[in-house]
Amino acid sequence: MYPASSERVSKLLLNWGQGDQGAREALIPLVYDELRRLARRYLRRERPNHTLQSAALVNEAYLRLIRQEQPKWQNRAHFFGVAAQLMRHILVDHARNRAAAKRGAGAPRLTLDPDIALPQERDVDLIALDDALNQLAALDPQQSRLVELRFFGGLSIEETSVVLGVSPATVKREWATARAWLQREMRNKETRA
Repeated sequence: MYPASSERVSKLLLNWGQGDQGAREALIPLVYDELRRLARRYLRRERPNHTLQSAALVNEAYLRLIRQEQPKWQNRAHFFGVAAQLMRHILVDHARNRAAAKRGAGAPRLTLDPDIALPQERDVDLIALDDALNQLAALDPQQSRLVELRFFGGLSIEETSVVLGVSPATVKREWATARAWLQREMRNKETRA
């Protein structure tokens, strides 16, 4: 999924975690394009006239990443998982602010990737998804993190298993369970609305 040398990126991440600011600076050109592709993928799901651009999303996520004192990166999959989590929070904050500005006139909608879609419909209310993920986190933090890595991070089953430290079979099983739970919750919220 990620074209830059995995070993080189992992080494730079470890060095950055040990306080080497030069490693952090060397990392930027290696991961920026990958973060930008991830951001474009998210924003393709948003409405066409979205005010947040992919460069702004990447820059905000990267600023939040580098503000960490001495991050303890496990590997590149962990780094991109954290980046995905930050992008999720940025997009949700943006959607909440937009909805508040409209005085509750409805939140922007997000189109899910059909390969990893949670509900059967392709349009998902990002705020409702975030609320459902927060509920799932209260019940099962690992399943919530798994959804975050797979859906927002775009990580494969294998990459997700590395980040979570579980087998690929466990990821597949937990992914199916989490998707079913989220589908039910999202359907229930739509019928109550």
